[in-house]
Amino acid sequence: MKIPAFLALIVALAAAAPTKAQSEAASKPISADLFGIFFEDLNYAADGGLYAELVQNRSFEYAPSDHDGWHPLTSWDYLHEGFAMGSVSVESAAPLHATNPHYVQLRIENPFQKGLGLRNHGFDGIPLTAGATYDFSLWARVKSGAAMPLLVQLQDAQGKVLAEATLSAQAAGWQQYRATLTPTATAAAGSLVVLATGKGILDLDMVSLFPQRTFRGRTNGLRADLAQAIADLKPRFMRFPGGCLAHGDGLDNLYDWKKTIGPVEQRTAQRNIWGYHQTTGLGYFEYFQFCEDIGAKPIPIVAAGVSCQNSGGSWKIGGIGQQCVPLADMAAYTQDVLDLIEYANGPATSTWGAKRAAAGHPAPFGLQYIGIGNEDKQTPEFRERFKLLYEAVRAKYPAVTVIGTVGPSPKGEDYDQGWAFASQLHVPVVDEHYYENPKWFLANQQRYDAYDRSKSKVYLGEYASWGNELYNALAEAVYMTTLERNGDVVQLASYAPLLAKEGHIQWKPDLIYFNNATVVPSVNYYVQQLFGQNQGSTYHAGVVRLPTGAPADTAAAASCVRDAQTGDVILKLINLGPQPKPFAVDLTRFKGLKTAATQTTFTGPRNAQNTFDSPRTVLPKVASYKATKRFTYTAAPFSLTVLRVRGTR
Repeated sequence: MKIPAFLALIVALAAAAPTKAQSEAASKPISADLFGIFFEDLNYAADGGLYAELVQNRSFEYAPSDHDGWHPLTSWDYLHEGFAMGSVSVESAAPLHATNPHYVQLRIENPFQKGLGLRNHGFDGIPLTAGATYDFSLWARVKSGAAMPLLVQLQDAQGKVLAEATLSAQAAGWQQYRATLTPTATAAAGSLVVLATGKGILDLDMVSLFPQRTFRGRTNGLRADLAQAIADLKPRFMRFPGGCLAHGDGLDNLYDWKKTIGPVEQRTAQRNIWGYHQTTGLGYFEYFQFCEDIGAKPIPIVAAGVSCQNSGGSWKIGGIGQQCVPLADMAAYTQDVLDLIEYANGPATSTWGAKRAAAGHPAPFGLQYIGIGNEDKQTPEFRERFKLLYEAVRAKYPAVTVIGTVGPSPKGEDYDQGWAFASQLHVPVVDEHYYENPKWFLANQQRYDAYDRSKSKVYLGEYASWGNELYNALAEAVYMTTLERNGDVVQLASYAPLLAKEGHIQWKPDLIYFNNATVVPSVNYYVQQLFGQNQGSTYHAGVVRLPTGAPADTAAAASCVRDAQTGDVILKLINLGPQPKPFAVDLTRFKGLKTAATQTTFTGPRNAQNTFDSPRTVLPKVASYKATKRFTYTAAPFSLTVLRVRGTR
């Protein structure tokens, strides 16, 4: 008997529509913290970068061990205006603080009205904006003579005075003096001048110039535009203060969080493993505060009782290799790690919680994760020290999730041994790293599908596809859909490195490039931003049917997640090929969806880049879109499209 056409249509639709059981089987909860950021003081990311201080070498602590040819007066010029007579020297006999041992002494024999002093050139010049306000401060001590008048100026590159203030140093002991300066003109590469215009001997230290406009108006804060670019990624977490930076270049260079808190003049500066200097003005309090300001969970990384295995350039002849904290000292080192957690989470009445409160944050920061180690060589000495630290944290702070480490590569000896060790200890999360070419990311889309869900979860702490062309970014986007698909085992993921300053780039590719005046987000940045701004709570398989030939067609990928807070369904469609590709979408399983949707497209030529000369070559474009229960979306060549279909909770 022939079935009427309308009945046949009903039967066909019923067969096509997924049952409730099928829909539930095709969906799963995924990590609420999946996409975040990793900050390391590499490529001048901190001093001269995110940290808003404009004076370079403000406390005269630069040394040849920081960088070849550096010394305590690097970035400073000695000025003796007109016929002024005197001398300048760097002293250490009676410093401002024992942790800040060097200061400058000016001996002014005859100022001849114009004065004698110093000029600072900042980091590639001091950028000044007409009408903006800048906070100047220094610490001074009058060693001999009467009160010492000081003339403070902001000058442009030709020496024209754009702002000035006068101060009077009077105390025989160290005292801080302040002034506010407002330039009358803009200068891309200005300088700060401090002149003593009286007769006598004067000591100076911690000479500082800060824009009043910092991110969120924070004192000792961050560069506003650069911090905002990071905030716009909507990261769920931030890993800091670095990877290699954390375990340092030898034991004497381990990153000690306790030396980075408190008054900035009492913090300990030290050489940077990447070959320059860190003032630690951007220290642990500022890291935690920034995480809170941008809504990112903090993930501090501490050394696992060993230094970087590449210490002293051990890949070369003569390197010192991995050094280990002596076992006799591990109890004290372990206590430092426990104290860090108390600093973050302890009440204001606790020893370290009180220090956080004294810095202006009585409430705990709510630390949930801590990383122990970074890409460490899986030696018996490393394992012994990691186990001590891991067990101590787990015993005292069971609610804090420890993240272990499995080496610098997606495979190999350290990877295999690291995973075996993590499984033996039941470490909850391990940190994988890999930098590979785009082909690797496309060929490894099933990497996490086969991971044992009963073992440690994964933090993909560092990854990038060796390039800042659109093709690289889209290859990363393809891979990020697999991270969403495996968001039950991949708990966290962050591109690396985050920042790079023009003229000081030590590692490429990077996510955000900048100079003193401009912030240039790479094309990779916009992929990270689109995923970061469109994170979901559950992953839904089978919603999008890939173009013919997929999944063998590795140049196409898609994912579907739903945001539990808004009810929105979010589709990410990637076409890495040179021709348009259709994606068939079936939303019939979802209840409460509206037809209103937002379409964000990110597309351009395969080799397109955002550069300082052309910073807006490729940008996301947003438009409205009308979604139906079933539809086909044709994706442009070399594109990432995000369709956000409005829903209800």
